[in-house]
Amino acid sequence: MRVDSDYLTNFEMFLLSEKRVSKNTFSAYKKDIEQLLEFLKSAKTNLESCTKNHLKDFLRFMRKAGSTAKTVSRKISTIKLLFKFLHENFDLEDKGVHLIFPKLEQKLPVYLTEEEIESLFNVVNEDNTYRGIRNKVMLSLMYATGMRVSELVNMRIDQIEFETGFVKVYGKGSKERMIPVPESILDLLKYYLENIHEKLIYKNVEETSCKYLFPISYKNQNKPISRQIFWGVIKNLISKSGIKKNISPHSLRHSLATHLLRKGANIRLLQELLGHENLTTIQVYTHLEDSHLRNIYDKKHPRS
Repeated sequence: MRVDSDYLTNFEMFLLSEKRVSKNTFSAYKKDIEQLLEFLKSAKTNLESCTKNHLKDFLRFMRKAGSTAKTVSRKISTIKLLFKFLHENFDLEDKGVHLIFPKLEQKLPVYLTEEEIESLFNVVNEDNTYRGIRNKVMLSLMYATGMRVSELVNMRIDQIEFETGFVKVYGKGSKERMIPVPESILDLLKYYLENIHEKLIYKNVEETSCKYLFPISYKNQNKPISRQIFWGVIKNLISKSGIKKNISPHSLRHSLATHLLRKGANIRLLQELLGHENLTTIQVYTHLEDSHLRNIYDKKHPRS
């Protein structure tokens, strides 16, 4: 009989080497499984001997503890993937197959109008400090490409291909995609790299350059700017621009998707641009445009 820690180690290796999940996804999986193992231990059972009822009891326990339907749904996904792995690799019963996902209320993503985007850039243009210009470049690049926050903050200089006008982006599971960048943003990036970038890095005898596009110096080391710091930047800019919406850095991505759809972008091209694996993920944006499509229909349809 194997102990749970052996199963967990093998599953973690599977996530990292075969599934190639992102760091954040890996941490979420690990947290979910550790909570499950703790619950099973309190119920005096383990992964081998537990039943489907133990798993259902665990989910009920999480709901009573205040977990949302979305959080419970994620935990079910984790449990299903874990027991499928254990079944295929260690011949354990696939107990996760009995679990049913809760019905989730689909919330439309918060996005900024084109006028609000303009207000945001008006504010960022007022700050001509080194960090202010860095913030402008980050905001411009994110809105121009629709990349995820994690993709933006971890970008390296060598991911920019000035000759072709594309940036190479590594998304979830290290999947690579090429995104076109407007010439105006490329010019901004060139200016930033030639005049600002070196002012933001820590220099010592061993390290006179930095591979990260958006670095910060921390404890005499150069590191990529964190998502938390960039979120603080966004919150400050939103506040100064007078926008009252509950915005996150991810909202810029939602905004680009919405604006491109308004201008007639093909939804499959949008899926490729944003790096969504499933088309159903991107289709949420079509709901945002119901009123816009209605207006077009009423104006253009020959029988309207």
